[in-house]
Amino acid sequence: MDFLSIAMILFIIMESANVAILYFWPGSRLGNGVGVFNAFSNPESEEQRLFASYLVNWVAGVKLIFLFLLAVILVIGTEQVKLWAVVAMILSIATYFWRLHPTIQKLDAMGCITPKGYSKALGWMITRFLIMFTLALIGHILTEVMGA
Repeated sequence: MDFLSIAMILFIIMESANVAILYFWPGSRLGNGVGVFNAFSNPESEEQRLFASYLVNWVAGVKLIFLFLLAVILVIGTEQVKLWAVVAMILSIATYFWRLHPTIQKLDAMGCITPKGYSKALGWMITRFLIMFTLALIGHILTEVMGA
């Protein structure tokens, strides 16, 4: 099995667990559970609770779309399609550091996240995804160059 496929399989497995957490145990502090956000556990109104629930389920649905598309690429995609899918994964995952990470860092600093320091842990987890896909891409390119 090639590097790109291994990286995609690992990502699908890990993110599938996160989707299950978001759909069935959203208040969890594991994976992508939003229980780390104090505001999720203590909404000020029914409107805020429903809005937060809607957004959590929306995120889970979007993650499912990506996972199913990645699975289709994994099963029937050509080598070139898998290569570009990994490039797309690297770019899309990296966008976390543009908007989401600064926000969660601020919330963490304000004491709005339990456990404190979760923003750092999440940042490292996202960084590991980027490293995994980047290493798979480099491994694939080196294998192709050496094999040619």
